[in-house]
Amino acid sequence: MTTAKTTPQPNPSDAATLEPVFQIQRVYLKELSLEQPNSPAIFLETEQPQLDIQLSIETLPVLEGIFEVSVTAHVHTSLKDKTVFLIEAKQAAIFEIRHLSADQMGPILGIACPQIIYPYLRSNVADAINRAGFPPVHLSEVNFQAMYEQQQADLQNSLQNAPAAND
Repeated sequence: MTTAKTTPQPNPSDAATLEPVFQIQRVYLKELSLEQPNSPAIFLETEQPQLDIQLSIETLPVLEGIFEVSVTAHVHTSLKDKTVFLIEAKQAAIFEIRHLSADQMGPILGIACPQIIYPYLRSNVADAINRAGFPPVHLSEVNFQAMYEQQQADLQNSLQNAPAAND
C-alpha cells in the first residue's frame, strides 16, 4: 500500500511564504507614427541634420498582478528650420509581477521592465526610419537605473518643496 504525500499549500494571505513571480506575457509595438513634412525636397539637402531624442516610461496596472509597461521614443530631426522627419514609437509589454514588496515594485517597473522593452523599441525605430528612406537612427543604450534614480530624486525634491496644504 502506498500513501500519497501532499505538500502543504501556502496560505495566500501570508505573502512572505509566496515565491515572487516575474513573467513577460507579451511584447508589442503599441504605437508608431512617422512624418516627413518636407519630402521630397529634404532628400536633396547635404547638410547634417540636428537630432533630438526624448524617452519616457509609462506603467499601467491592467489586472491584479498584471502591468503594462511602455517606453516611448520621440525622435525629431531638423535641418535649419525644417523638419526632416519626426517619429514617435511606443513599445509596450505586459508583465505578470506578483508577491513583491512595495519597495521592490518601483525598481522592477522602472528599471527591469524598460530594459527588456527597449531593444525592441530601438529596432523598430531604426527600421521605420530606414524604410522612410533615411539612414537608420540607432538609439543609444540607456541606463534605466540612473534614469529611475533621477526620477525618484526629482519626485522627492518636488514633494519637499511643495507648499503645505494648510498654508
